[in-house]
Amino acid sequence: MTVRERLRTAAGVLGMGGPATRAQAPATDTASTTSTPLEAPHVAPAPQDAGARDTVARGDRLPDDAGGRGGGGRRRRKGGRGEQLMVPDAEFRSYYDRPIIKPPVWKKPDVPAYLYLGGVAGVSSSLAALGDLTGRTSLRRVGRLTSAGAAVSSVVFLVHDLGRPARFLHMMRVFKPTSPLSMGSWILATFSTFSGATAALELTGWFPRLGRLSGIAAGVFGPAMITYTAVLFSDTAVPAWHDAYEELPFVFAGSAMAAGGSVCLLTGRDAAPARRVAVAGAALEVAAITVMERRIGYSARAYTTGRAGTVLRAARAATITGGIVAAASGFVRGRRGRLLGIASALLLNGASAATRYGVFEAGMVSARDPAYIVVPQRERMRAREADATGTS
Repeated sequence: MTVRERLRTAAGVLGMGGPATRAQAPATDTASTTSTPLEAPHVAPAPQDAGARDTVARGDRLPDDAGGRGGGGRRRRKGGRGEQLMVPDAEFRSYYDRPIIKPPVWKKPDVPAYLYLGGVAGVSSSLAALGDLTGRTSLRRVGRLTSAGAAVSSVVFLVHDLGRPARFLHMMRVFKPTSPLSMGSWILATFSTFSGATAALELTGWFPRLGRLSGIAAGVFGPAMITYTAVLFSDTAVPAWHDAYEELPFVFAGSAMAAGGSVCLLTGRDAAPARRVAVAGAALEVAAITVMERRIGYSARAYTTGRAGTVLRAARAATITGGIVAAASGFVRGRRGRLLGIASALLLNGASAATRYGVFEAGMVSARDPAYIVVPQRERMRAREADATGTS
C-alpha cells in the first residue's frame, strides 16, 4: 500500500472521507439509525404499562377494550400510510394460561342442589309458621314437611360435596360472626334441627305446643337460610359473584320465595298466602337479576354468555311464565285451579334450580378466565388516571 492509500484509509476511519466511506462506519446511537430511513431498523412501539410490556414481550395481543392496540397488525399514520407491527396483537392470557385466582373446588350438582333446596326449606318453614299462627292447618302441615325434607336433602348434598361427614362437624368448631362460612354453618345446623324436630312432632302429633315453638323458631331462621348462601358467594374473590354482591341476595331470596311459595300452592284452600309469596318472589328474582346484569359491567358477560347465559335465560322465561300461572290459579276454582297450581309449582321450582345452577356456573367461568380480572382492573386504572388529569 502506498502512502496516499494509507492517508485515504485513515481519513475514512476519522469520518473525513466521502459518502462511500461513511456508509462503511457502524451506527453507534439511535439518532444515527433514525436519521436515514433506509438504514433505520423498525422498532415496535412500547406499551404504556408494565403488564402490557410483559404481554407484548410474550407475543400476545391486547384487545381494544383493554387499552391495548388491537384490531390488526397495521397502525395508521398521518397521511394515510400504514406501519407494519413487528409483533402480533396481544390477547388476554395469564402466565402459562393458568387462572389468576384459584377456582373454588365446589362440585356440580352438589352445590347448586344445596342452594336450591336450602331456599325451598327456608321459605316453606316461614309459611308453615304463618299458617300455624293464622289457623291454616293445611299450609302448616305442607310447609313443615316440605321444609324438613328440603333441609335434610340440602345437608346431604353439602356433606357429599365436602367428601366426609366429619368435615361438616369440623365447621361447627368455630363461631365467628365476621365469617360468612362460619355463620352459614351455624344457621344451617340450627335451622335443620328446628325444622326436623317440627316435622317429627307434626307427624306424630306429640307435644303440639313444643311443635309450635319449634316451628316458629324454624320460621324465624328461614330468611337467613335463603340469603346467607348469597353472602357467602359474594364474599369470595370470584369476579362474577363478588361484583354482584349488591343484587345476589335479592336474586337468591326471590328464587327461594318463588320455589317455596309454589310448593305450598298444593295446600288447596289455604294457598292464598303462598300464592302471593310465589308471585312476589318471581317478580323480585327477575328484577334483581336484570339490575345485576346491567350494573356489574364486564362481569355480566359470565351471566349472559355460554352455558350459564343459556340456562339463566331459560330460567327467566320459566320464572315469568310460572309467576303468571300462579297468579292465574287464584282466579280459577276447582280442578282447573289445582292443575294451574301444580303447573306453576313445576315451572317455578325448575326455574329456581336453573337459576342457582346458572349463578354457580357463571362464577366458575369468571374464576377460570383471566379477562374477568384484568379488564375491570384496567378500566379502574384508566378511570383513576382520567380523574387525576381532569379529563373525565
